[in-house]
Amino acid sequence: MMEGDLSPSWDSDDEFEKFIRRMNPPRVVIDNESCANATVVRVDSANKYGILLEVVQVLTDLNLITKKAYISSDGGWFMDVFNVTDRDGKKIREESKLDEIGNYIRKSLGADSAFVPSCRRSVGVAPSSDYTVIELTGTDRPGLLSEVSAVLTSLKCNVVNAEVWTHNTRAASVMQVTDEETGLAIIDPERLSRIKELLCNVLKGNNITRGAKTAVSMGVTHTDRRLHQMMFADRDYERSDKDTANESHRPNVTVVNWFDKDYSVVTIRCKDRPKLLFDTVCTLTDMQYVVFHGNVDAEGPEAYQEYYIRHIDGSPVNSEAERQRVIQCLEAAIERRVSEGLKLELCTSDRVGLLSDVTRIFRENGLTVIRAEVSTQGGKAINTFYVRDAAGNSVDAKTLEAIRQAIGLTVLQVKGHMDQSESPPQDSPTRFLFGGLFKSKSLYNFGLVRPYS
Repeated sequence: MMEGDLSPSWDSDDEFEKFIRRMNPPRVVIDNESCANATVVRVDSANKYGILLEVVQVLTDLNLITKKAYISSDGGWFMDVFNVTDRDGKKIREESKLDEIGNYIRKSLGADSAFVPSCRRSVGVAPSSDYTVIELTGTDRPGLLSEVSAVLTSLKCNVVNAEVWTHNTRAASVMQVTDEETGLAIIDPERLSRIKELLCNVLKGNNITRGAKTAVSMGVTHTDRRLHQMMFADRDYERSDKDTANESHRPNVTVVNWFDKDYSVVTIRCKDRPKLLFDTVCTLTDMQYVVFHGNVDAEGPEAYQEYYIRHIDGSPVNSEAERQRVIQCLEAAIERRVSEGLKLELCTSDRVGLLSDVTRIFRENGLTVIRAEVSTQGGKAINTFYVRDAAGNSVDAKTLEAIRQAIGLTVLQVKGHMDQSESPPQDSPTRFLFGGLFKSKSLYNFGLVRPYS
């Protein structure tokens, strides 16, 4: 090829990777026979950065629960096995669902797919101009969601979908809004600027040491991934000295070096929950680490995850400061979605200002929202709120009854208290990758661990 034929944007490495993927298209085999209690999904593909997250993201978006996983991507090939079930813990039997799993994974890993760290669409959702995406980060406080919702209602914005996370005094939200009159995206620059300004003022509150951020965009982002990135950028993983009292309730995360192979070995033990695998893989990927080998076991109430990682530049974790940062960021990623408190589900006809009205009633009755999932389907608002009182305690029965009377007994359903107790970490049986040889405890026994200085 002559030099004049090269475009400035032409990337030979990227084109070579696409060529390899076209010559070796991803292979997805789904097996319902080899495992008694799960559907087995085997994925073989040419390797590329972020490929593990791509597959895990598809499985998560399809509401599948990963009970076991075996990960190997050392070299130029990616070979993974996932044992998955539906939300009820049953095998996937419907042929249409099985086809959907295979098709989405193949499409996600195909030659023309692109791994984009900051913005990735959800499964089955194409970019759209039907709504505007608003991203918010700031200091958490009681009544914050109510104040944000009230501002959006006053600005003639209808919240179509939203997800709100709070962790370590910080709050983040991704909201999809439309214009109250047209039902379409808001595109006027002056109006968007006004929305950002007013929301930023609400988010700042009285906090002068930690700022607030607002951003607007068109189209679709992968909401969960984006929330992790926003809270990571806001440094919600940084803890004060006062947090040491809560150490017993944190996930058990360790990072050690296996110096013979230049891997860092990450082990995670914590209470299992939906989307846990996505949260940990997402965090490692966004921190620019590559998982070369791994094993996941979540068949009991406790999940065990084990990853053999290097930084994207090929180096293992090489300092105590970096090791502590990996531990803190994984702990934060696991905790962000843990929803201790009372779970309330609201289902009613959607209307402009509904979220503002409901959260106002929460605020007036002294409740604070820890996490929220807001969606609109077929003209119905289907919202889930995890709440505690303003002091962080359980909601008493009288307050709950008053709230249900105000909102509607049939509209707002109580799903009970989430279990706030964390079971103490327990050594898992030796049933993991390579017969358990690589478990961190064994690394010490074999003298393979290099201490950090």
